[in-house]
Amino acid sequence: MNTLLSIFIFTLGLALITSTLFSALSTFVLPRSARSWLNRIVFGNLRRVFEKIMRFTKRYERKEAIFAYFAPIGLLLLVPAWYILLTIGYAAIYWSLGAGDIFTSFRLSGSSLLTLGFATSDNIFINLLIFSEATLGLILVALLIAYLPTIYAAFSRREEFVNLLEVRAGNPPSSVEMLLRFNRIHGLNKLDEYWTSWEAWFAQVEESHSTLPMLVFFRSPRGDQSWITAGGTVLDAAALTLSALDLPPSAAASLCIRAGFLSFRRIAENFVLSFPQDPHFPETPISIDENEFMAVLDRLEEADIPLKEDRAQAWLDFAGWRVNYDHTLIALSRLIMAPPSFWSSDRY
Repeated sequence: MNTLLSIFIFTLGLALITSTLFSALSTFVLPRSARSWLNRIVFGNLRRVFEKIMRFTKRYERKEAIFAYFAPIGLLLLVPAWYILLTIGYAAIYWSLGAGDIFTSFRLSGSSLLTLGFATSDNIFINLLIFSEATLGLILVALLIAYLPTIYAAFSRREEFVNLLEVRAGNPPSSVEMLLRFNRIHGLNKLDEYWTSWEAWFAQVEESHSTLPMLVFFRSPRGDQSWITAGGTVLDAAALTLSALDLPPSAAASLCIRAGFLSFRRIAENFVLSFPQDPHFPETPISIDENEFMAVLDRLEEADIPLKEDRAQAWLDFAGWRVNYDHTLIALSRLIMAPPSFWSSDRY
């Protein structure tokens, strides 16, 4: 075999193995967001398949039931994708080292990766590579087994708040309904405690959905609930409180909004979603118009909730808060095909 060709094939196989291991490490081990070309290929093509399947039905409930399988199937497909690429990479190396023809090299690689042991070699260096390949195969399976409890623990913590929100904001959740119920049951003076707990939730979601990006697509147990619409509801309620309600200034509400829009932005960045980097209203428009805002104030006024007298300024203040998360909220809602909800997924 030509020496230059052997070196080229060896290098190609080594590069394929290295990039596959990087994909596995960035998915299972690395405690930060890292974009993997393999993950993009697997999930991108799988999404296209799901979108084509969902074209056969117009009912959202049916589409939602189908899309619920997207993330679990994508996660499970990563392992065979890694196995295939490792098999090809090691087969290229075996072939370049003279282990046999292409068929023999693939047979040796597959036997080693799956620890079947029906193909061997007398070459010491090739045997060392066989041992390394078998070890990597076992490590990938062990990582997946260890990874599943981690992702479902993060999912469970996220969904606890989503479920509790239904009690306070209705279903689908509404920022208006949330304020009405607080006023009727708890009193608006209890809102600061709620903003603080959701500030922590936003920080937790940012961390978990950045380090475990596929968690973004894991849907709530109930098809009419979603983590993104829940977060949007709380942010709108906090923005309404700061801009329109005649209450003492709330640092907790401001911090909640900041935690929320930072969380949405960093998750959106992981998926390369487009959004304004430094938005300001009215230069950057939002998806809610002034008439919708005034209609909400009318509902709050009917419930005897104290409102600020200057409604025009209240609208400008609300839009000034909303512009920070409006585009990322809509983009993420579209990305995960969120169920219809007030002022969030009903905008796309």
